[in-house]
Amino acid sequence: MATNPLDRRYALLGAVLIAPTILIFSAVIIYPLVSAIYLSLFTIFTPTLRGQWVGLGNYAELMASNEFWRSLANTFIWTVFTLTLQIVLGIAVALMLHQNMVFRSLARSLILFPYFVSTVVAVLVWRWLFNDLYGILNYLALISGLLQRPLDWLGSMPNAMISIVLVGAWKYFPFVVIAVLARLQSIPDQLYEAAKMDGAGPIARFFDVTLPQLKEVLVVVILLRAIWDFKEFDLIYLLTGGGPVISTQTLPLMVYKEAFGLNDMGRASAIAVSMMLVMLVFMVLYLRSAGRSEREGAR
Repeated sequence: MATNPLDRRYALLGAVLIAPTILIFSAVIIYPLVSAIYLSLFTIFTPTLRGQWVGLGNYAELMASNEFWRSLANTFIWTVFTLTLQIVLGIAVALMLHQNMVFRSLARSLILFPYFVSTVVAVLVWRWLFNDLYGILNYLALISGLLQRPLDWLGSMPNAMISIVLVGAWKYFPFVVIAVLARLQSIPDQLYEAAKMDGAGPIARFFDVTLPQLKEVLVVVILLRAIWDFKEFDLIYLLTGGGPVISTQTLPLMVYKEAFGLNDMGRASAIAVSMMLVMLVFMVLYLRSAGRSEREGAR
């Protein structure tokens, strides 16, 4: 069967239009990914990028490394607790901002401040608050009698982990507020009126009406935030640098240390590939959730 010349021209036009996207995708995703996998099979000296083939040797060393497993555990601890606080704070603040209140528009604008402020600026402010000599947190705790002596917030455990979790939750919970508040505004008032007629109080209405309506949004938000928190680097690095010792060192910090501190790009690439495999699980869950939402919305 002969091909229509017009169809060939449309096919060529489609290829031309999609070519820039394919090139950009290959440059920023495929090439770095393939390079990381390739480098992980060598012992690479970072300044020269020269080394020798070791195959899966880097991965075998990681599996036997206590530092790798400790960093992986720290990454999960940071991700789980930070994400939990973000969700709880985000839902609570979104519910508050959804009510009729004075200066509601101003409050909605100010609540976004932590999310949009530079991470470097936020860390500088929090390091000043946490300072054990002149930090305002220690000062308030001392004058109120909660502490007898200044507390080392960032230099001892478990204070250091608690501190970075609190700062991380403060920095990123506005993202949850934005998503939840948008969904709250689309919930029909008739659902709440029907629940009131059935005698449901505020708590019952939250669990019977609000929370089920937020389910789809929360699933997407949790998966997205889990992916972003799992690969968080700058906030933790600037606050503690992974210390004390490696007590708050996460996998991204270990990648940085191996690549630029110990000049072992091959081992760093192996850690990065291992991170990618873990994050791939989150990505699959996110794509399945997004696809399910689209199918349900099309019905």
